[in-house]
Amino acid sequence: MATIPIHVFAQWKVKEGNLEIVLDLLKVVRSQTIQEPGNLFYMVHQSKADENTLLLFEGYTDEVAQKAHTSSEHFKLLVIEQIVPLLDQREVTLAIPITE
Repeated sequence: MATIPIHVFAQWKVKEGNLEIVLDLLKVVRSQTIQEPGNLFYMVHQSKADENTLLLFEGYTDEVAQKAHTSSEHFKLLVIEQIVPLLDQREVTLAIPITE
């Protein structure tokens, strides 16, 4: 059975006045995440319409690698404990690429 990559699309609405803190924390999250064995990429984007809206696009080799990421100490410490309290809204969608 072929391995199916998992992509993560996350949209975060940062609370007013917290953008720089979140961006600084995301630099650390990204640097640690791209070192994970199953990580393919980790990209952070900022909405042109609203600077407090961040879009994350992540790729993992498979579901096991994606779950390992969300179980990692750096994810728990940085994202869950430090970033999430600074967000007004957080939406995460897991997807698989469709190829023909």
